[in-house]
Amino acid sequence: MKRPNILLTGQLFDGFDDEYQCPILDEDRVVDELEDQMTDGGVVVDYHGCDFFPERWFDIVFVLRTDNTNLYNRLENRGYSGKKLQDNVQCEIFQTIYEEAMGAYKEEIVHQLPSNSPDDLEKNLEQIMQWIEQWIKDNN
Repeated sequence: MKRPNILLTGQLFDGFDDEYQCPILDEDRVVDELEDQMTDGGVVVDYHGCDFFPERWFDIVFVLRTDNTNLYNRLENRGYSGKKLQDNVQCEIFQTIYEEAMGAYKEEIVHQLPSNSPDDLEKNLEQIMQWIEQWIKDNN
């Protein structure tokens, strides 16, 4: 099943960044658009940042981490180059997204997961499913 890209379908951007070759996200409009869905619960948000999402929305936050060489190769294969490629790799080196999550949410709900191989993907999925099962037991 294909998921809609809320950024594009909801017109939730405010211009285009020529340097990074991507739309500029209007964070306030994104939060407004998602508020009702998030209040209902049972939603997974997949994004490359998190500090603008309200803390009340999340019971757990997973930050996927990868080896810099893997990341470089992945991004290069996607056509990233120059500043965009370099900045993304530097974000991983300096744990920018992890630090952002730690600053935006309670420390105990933020978890790092490795994302270097297909095996990691399987292990992460298993760990997340175990967490969901435990959360359901604890909250019903």
